[in-house]
Amino acid sequence: MPLISVKINNREYSVEVENHTRLIDLLRERLRLTGTKEGCGEGECGACTVLMDGKIVNSCLVMAIQSQGKEIITIEGIGSERELHPVQQAFLEEGAVQCGYCTPGMVISAVDLLRKYPNPTKQEIKRHLAGNLCRCTGYDKIMKAVQKASQRGE
Repeated sequence: MPLISVKINNREYSVEVENHTRLIDLLRERLRLTGTKEGCGEGECGACTVLMDGKIVNSCLVMAIQSQGKEIITIEGIGSERELHPVQQAFLEEGAVQCGYCTPGMVISAVDLLRKYPNPTKQEIKRHLAGNLCRCTGYDKIMKAVQKASQRGE
């Protein structure tokens, strides 16, 4: 089995992976970073969204071996137990969290959006979150949360 080195949430890991192991399986099963969710397993729902070298990827579509030498940020790397990231705080305040299954991917995508566009329009928010599906909120509360976070400078 190949040995890969990867930085996840500012922590270095060296781990053996099989060629067919997906990144989501490495994160959830081997490293116990269970915040990243698997919804569809086909890259359609966004529940498994993580940042790889600063770019959004669906971890269900990325093989773990492809993360060799990369930097990965999962939902566990956003904010902390003591202090939520402003996007996370806004999601709570706006009630944008219901069942919570889509929330990690939505938060990762929103953080990425606000790094690129600190004051996004509604259209930019819609476009950037388009790869993340939610069956509970109807998206209005999510949109409001992202707008609120942008007003706070995040």
